[in-house]
Amino acid sequence: MVQIYRFAAVRPERRYSGDIPSVPYDVVTAEEARECIEKNPLSFLRVSRPDAELPDLPPHDDRVYERAREVFYGLLADGRLQRDPEPGMYVYRAVQDGEEFVGLVCCVATEEYENRRIRRHELTRYDKEEDRTRHIDAVGANTGLVFLLYRDPDDIYTAIHSLIDGAEPDGSTTTVSGVLHQVYRIADEAALSHLEGLFATVPEAYIADGHHRAKSAVNVAERRREEGRFTEEAGRFMVVLFARDHVRIHGYSRLVTDLGGLTLPGFIDALLRAGWSIRPHGKVDASEYQVRPLATGDEPLHVMHFYMQGTWYEVSRPVDNPADLIGSLDVSVLQKEVLEGMLGITDPRGDPRLHYMGGAKPLTGLERLVDSGEYALAVAMQPVDVETVLAIADADGVMPPKSTWFEPKLLSGLVVHTID
Repeated sequence: MVQIYRFAAVRPERRYSGDIPSVPYDVVTAEEARECIEKNPLSFLRVSRPDAELPDLPPHDDRVYERAREVFYGLLADGRLQRDPEPGMYVYRAVQDGEEFVGLVCCVATEEYENRRIRRHELTRYDKEEDRTRHIDAVGANTGLVFLLYRDPDDIYTAIHSLIDGAEPDGSTTTVSGVLHQVYRIADEAALSHLEGLFATVPEAYIADGHHRAKSAVNVAERRREEGRFTEEAGRFMVVLFARDHVRIHGYSRLVTDLGGLTLPGFIDALLRAGWSIRPHGKVDASEYQVRPLATGDEPLHVMHFYMQGTWYEVSRPVDNPADLIGSLDVSVLQKEVLEGMLGITDPRGDPRLHYMGGAKPLTGLERLVDSGEYALAVAMQPVDVETVLAIADADGVMPPKSTWFEPKLLSGLVVHTID
């Protein structure tokens, strides 16, 4: 089972709950974070992206992490952040485009990650892992949430949602894109015990987003054990648990700077010779990727949409081996056969010719980037089924980088878990 724990969160004082929460540290560059901070000096990016305010220092200088701790405890000292008087749990509610997402914020033990009761489907990169390890250790806090999924055996979602029916949120903010984020503190002993009992029936949970935050929390616990600085809270990290059928999943678009020396006709010919079917697709929807099946019946197909020289193309081919969970993914075949095999992009994590865009963003953004000449090719991907993601994690499989884009995208600074 997955054991969940209460904690006394640090949260914005109610008057500041609309100003302090920010986007996660890893969705903005230092320059973008600096611009956000200039517009809003209370932004939690001052804690999660301290390098934004120290452009003259190397981003991983000790003084950068010390600055994060200084700002965090400064916000606590002046009352803009406050610590709850006793441990509890928190309901996280997001409303986006009329769709509601409700999850439970609590803590889990780092041992749950190590013994695989918290399962993952992505590799972590050492540089990103080390950055968050140093950040968590220096600040003494989990400043960002790890997004976990669970299979709901007994309608846990309904039980969590019932705790906020008719209640006033303890913190609320609306992003510039119009997404409402709210937090409700749960302090009632009976309710907390009931939640703990419900999750005692859940055998495992799955990381949807936050692989680096989770692994970094495990690293901090290990480091502090070795150095004699370990505390009970350092052996836990903050998560938000969403029922797997109450989230949204998108594909992850690819952008390629050039066609590796091929002309457009040459690239299309290479696709045709490799067995792909190609046809002009017409105008795509400006805000949502609509999948258009190319065949009737039950034959599974790879279906992708390429944008090149002002035209969308629908590119498809039957799936060779549907039983191969990872090899049969569209992203796997795209990377192996097209990006690597035809365009010479062998490192999907680090090749400067390859960039990514979250699939929730309008495809007109892809069109603009290609039309500007910055990129030669954009690829819009279909979403991976959530059950496929969980099955790959169950099998200890690793999905290709940027295979999934889960929503809601959680804010940092609405809830913080301290480990000192």
